[in-house]
Amino acid sequence: MTDSSDDSPIWQRTLWTMVTVQFTMSVAFSIVQPVMPLFLPDLGVVSPAAVDMWAGVLAAATSFVAIFTAPIWGSLADRYGRKLMVLRSTLGIAVFTFLMGLAQSPWHMLALRAGMGALAGFNSASTVMVASQVPERRLGYALGWLSTGNLVGSLIGPVIGGAIADVTGSYRYPFWFAGCIGLGAFVVTLLMVPERFTRPAEAARKASLIASLGALLRSGGLLPVITVMMMAQFATQAVGPVVTLFVREMLGNRPDIATLGGLAFAVTGLAGVIAVPLLSRRGDTMGYRRILMICLAGAALFSAPQALPMGYWAFVVERFGLGLFVGGVVPAANALVGRLAEPAQRGLVYGMTSSAYFLGNTLGPLMGGAVAATAGINYVFAVTAALLSINLLWVYLKVPEIRDEAGP
Repeated sequence: MTDSSDDSPIWQRTLWTMVTVQFTMSVAFSIVQPVMPLFLPDLGVVSPAAVDMWAGVLAAATSFVAIFTAPIWGSLADRYGRKLMVLRSTLGIAVFTFLMGLAQSPWHMLALRAGMGALAGFNSASTVMVASQVPERRLGYALGWLSTGNLVGSLIGPVIGGAIADVTGSYRYPFWFAGCIGLGAFVVTLLMVPERFTRPAEAARKASLIASLGALLRSGGLLPVITVMMMAQFATQAVGPVVTLFVREMLGNRPDIATLGGLAFAVTGLAGVIAVPLLSRRGDTMGYRRILMICLAGAALFSAPQALPMGYWAFVVERFGLGLFVGGVVPAANALVGRLAEPAQRGLVYGMTSSAYFLGNTLGPLMGGAVAATAGINYVFAVTAALLSINLLWVYLKVPEIRDEAGP
């Protein structure tokens, strides 16, 4: 058991160490986003339509594999400890990202992205690590800061990746740099993150994964929230493979295109850094469902105008506005999940949530790449806005409110 009183130094040390690790892993993961589509011609992908499709497939591969492995890792976290799962995911991401820099064909890259998906799932591992130690009434606060670490990393990572590629003249160096800092996060976790884990009773350990999943889904409340996570990720990740390509479409080929594409990614994270801590803290008092609805509404409103050809800097402003809201979706949903799930089953529950998250990550880029290749890149943003609006309606109709009357 862990001491989860508000003044305990144990949960605070875990929180702030994991925020640092989350930041580092987010940098490592997002470094490659703006350079992945630009790297494809070096791997033999030539035509614009093929680049669009391969960009979507590669972005989806990791998440597709993780859909099936995340509940297994979550169940193992409940049985053997949450820190072990964080260590497994950080090391897996570091090794496979480094190896991507050595790829010689898109098929090599696809195999490595799939391998990373089998061992990854860092976000769910870090979430359950923090959620298992913080006080219940500080869950929104803690998960908000964890999400902020993720957002700050996503802000810095694309700029670093684009700058490394532009300075070195190679799209391989960003992958190697990302692998090295991922290994650093593994070492920090190993040495700095405390955990006092009590193994469950023998009967709980022997319960089958399928039976546990069925019982949780029948418990009420969780399935709608998990669906929200999937649909939100589906909508927002659809634009991931095409942002840099859309910037190039607006500006043409120029030597700083990777940096400008990275900036278009990064401003969304910058806005999230400003907004997410406030939104998450307000969730502890206003209610997580209300915050979730506000975030979805704002994200839909700022996604729609990105489909209009108003120039690069207007696009950057729209991406900033999107970031003020979209970053709050995941911590609000995670806080709802944490309040609905039994503490002893949070690893499995967050594993399920992670599977839904990864399912959205898988289908979103595939849809984005397909829409871009067939109808045009600007249509991807219109579809995203429509999906966010549908998700808002789903939350209003189906997602229950869980609220701590005492407040933080």
